Amino acid sequence: MEERPREKLLSRGAQALSDGELLAILLRSGQRGESAIELGQRLLALTDGRLTGLFDCDAQYLAGMKGVGTARAATLLAAFELGRRFMMEESSGSEPIRSAHQVYHMMLPRMKGLKHEECWLLLLSRRGELQAKVKMTIGDSRSTIIDIPAIVRNAIERGSASVILVHNHPNGDARPSGADVRETGILRDACVSCSIRLLDHIIIANDHFYSFNEEKMF
Repeated sequence: MEERPREKLLSRGAQALSDGELLAILLRSGQRGESAIELGQRLLALTDGRLTGLFDCDAQYLAGMKGVGTARAATLLAAFELGRRFMMEESSGSEPIRSAHQVYHMMLPRMKGLKHEECWLLLLSRRGELQAKVKMTIGDSRSTIIDIPAIVRNAIERGSASVILVHNHPNGDARPSGADVRETGILRDACVSCSIRLLDHIIIANDHFYSFNEEKMF
């Protein structure tokens, strides 16, 4: 007899379960004519087998899926958010930031799947250690404001030696817009005037990123 997902998890570890089996544990039960595993597999099929697709669903849409409802939707969304927060927590620490790739992996859990733009500021010490991550602005699906005075003020107040700007492009295209390029130049000059280094501006578009520093845009 095949192990049920809960028993399989307890005896063999969570890593032994498929995505559908893990979803079945969160869903707890199926519905008439459909087991919890089958329901989990069907939900994945609706998003082409990608967990990112489910993560992108808002509460109302997820609750409206056949067999889900409000209680199960809340459980799934809570699990997704815990996973995101865990990844954010794992990314923090005192290790110096040395590359755009490092920043990408640090911020991806926060920005992947967002349907709007967010602008974040990473504040660094003289040794390049992360002092803080600060959400500066929230925009719409096409743009967000780069608040240059607020960025400089945050760096001065924390005594930061350098900063890295990070924002996302929900459309999946990481290439900077003309406005991105112009505002990055203005920010760089503002930082220089206050003896602060703008190390990079990184644009995240889900599975890839653009680094102004690596692309020699500074």
